[in-house]
Amino acid sequence: MLSQKSIPSAERLIFALDVPSSDEAKALVLLFGDTIQFYKLGLELFMTGDYFTLTDWLYKQGKKIFVDLKFFDIPETVGSAVRQLKHRHATFVTVHGNDDILSAAVQEKENGLKILAVTVLTSLGQKDIEDLGFACNIAELVLSRAKRALAIGCDGVISSG
Repeated sequence: MLSQKSIPSAERLIFALDVPSSDEAKALVLLFGDTIQFYKLGLELFMTGDYFTLTDWLYKQGKKIFVDLKFFDIPETVGSAVRQLKHRHATFVTVHGNDDILSAAVQEKENGLKILAVTVLTSLGQKDIEDLGFACNIAELVLSRAKRALAIGCDGVISSG
């Protein structure tokens, strides 16, 4: 079943620009044209040094931007990082961490920016959770973290199926 949220169908697909250069990212955006309206930019593109030049370019192309940098640091630093996005035209940003970190991010969102809480990294399985010292079922952990994130005021969650 599709979400009951009133998300325009053209915005339900978010394409991950997981490529090593902004030139490759731009080429994909131009190739897709009006077919794709929403793009996720992650850590690989961030490390190119062209990340915000690319977000500005995407905005000028009429695209929506998902900043997937999984901010995880002390609450004050995460809040400051979210605050820095207010003029970057981002629609979503991912934040990872405890309740205080999520709260700091939520307190700084403005200009339509939505906070998505990462419950557990999608690449982690039960054994990984145990190796990290969590003595719980991964499904229960994801559900608990999702509920807390929404109660704090996050706009959504990122979680593995």
